[in-house]
Amino acid sequence: MAKPLFDAVWPPEVVAKLPWAGIVFAHAELRILVQAEPEGALCHVGIYRREVTWNGRKMRAGGIGGVLTREDFRRRGYASIALDAAIRTLRDEGSADFAMLFCEPHNVPFYAGRGWKPFDGEIYCQQPEGRVRFTAIPPYLYSLKRAPLKGVIDLCGLPW
Repeated sequence: MAKPLFDAVWPPEVVAKLPWAGIVFAHAELRILVQAEPEGALCHVGIYRREVTWNGRKMRAGGIGGVLTREDFRRRGYASIALDAAIRTLRDEGSADFAMLFCEPHNVPFYAGRGWKPFDGEIYCQQPEGRVRFTAIPPYLYSLKRAPLKGVIDLCGLPW
């Protein structure tokens, strides 16, 4: 259900020019979709649940990724609705200490206005070549119980 939306918003020729082109990402465990008839999926937010390490200590992160809205349906609040539903899901599950997403600079005002804080530190993740420092897109965190705002986070897997 989400693939046509991804193809419309991020076709290969667009992705090839983005700072995260060539990065292998994890697949969402859960998806929030805003849909309409007859258009289909208009907005998507992916949810990822992961045990990560922060400065060597284990923590539970709720990843948020693949946030996108069809261009002709933007600025109508759909991304806010989907993002709120994703945060509410993570909060209601009670299994994550914090939520984390990666945000291109032009989207910072959207997330900052919803309580997301920049992470000042290093992020590591897995890629086909092994463990690498992830620098393609800056990380932002949202506190569910407690969120670290500096240090070193290892995603212990693929980024989202």
